[in-house]
Amino acid sequence: MTGLRVLAVDDVPPALDELRRLLAEAPEVAEVEAAGDAVSALKMIQADPFDAVFLDISMPGLDGLELASLLAKLSRPPVIVFVTAHDGHAVAAYGIGAVDYLLKPVRAERLAAALSKVVKMAAAQEPAAAPPDTMAALPVESGGRTRYVRRAAVRFVEAHGDYVRLHTADGVHVVRMPLSRLEEYWAGHGFLRVHRGFLVAIGAVAELRSDSVGGLLAHTDAGDVPVSRRHARELRERLLHAAQHGELGSAP
Repeated sequence: MTGLRVLAVDDVPPALDELRRLLAEAPEVAEVEAAGDAVSALKMIQADPFDAVFLDISMPGLDGLELASLLAKLSRPPVIVFVTAHDGHAVAAYGIGAVDYLLKPVRAERLAAALSKVVKMAAAQEPAAAPPDTMAALPVESGGRTRYVRRAAVRFVEAHGDYVRLHTADGVHVVRMPLSRLEEYWAGHGFLRVHRGFLVAIGAVAELRSDSVGGLLAHTDAGDVPVSRRHARELRERLLHAAQHGELGSAP
């Protein structure tokens, strides 16, 4: 978060100007807008979301508590801080979910404490960053050299003791890693366990075939992969879904 976008709401112009000035001077705040009544504030928030709203309580028409109750129903509600001349509404304010309750005249140190709470709350509401894709390529050691095999190039994976064999269109590459660990990392990237010793890239399956003894094989351009009975149904369902979305016939 680079800076807060804040809305100040108060029906008394001098009080609104002073609150806006204090917020604009705060290092945590990047942008401050102002509204002279709750209805105008609601329209502004619906048109362009704010990180936080510093809100007076006693206003004609729709008051601050009523506005805060409406804001709490938004899919991404702003953080609420009440700013008021009266301390009798504190219990109701915190019950609505306000992070702080400032009494007028607002002191700079109290505003700073409130903004610290706002920053923490706003950061907690932001979508979590996606974890880094640490297994998008695997290092393969051969003859004193290291090359990297991209996951997207792998058609299927075969267990081989403490190693796995990565089958690609241009050959087989051996990596020291248990199949179960690779399955954990690659399951969310289009790979499915189809046999005790095999993972297959769903997008690489061109067709299903029967072997000489009636077993099921998943055919790829890097070879055929045996499919056990316990995994056959899930594989067919995943292939049907991929076919409906035009995802068959290529690596993931």
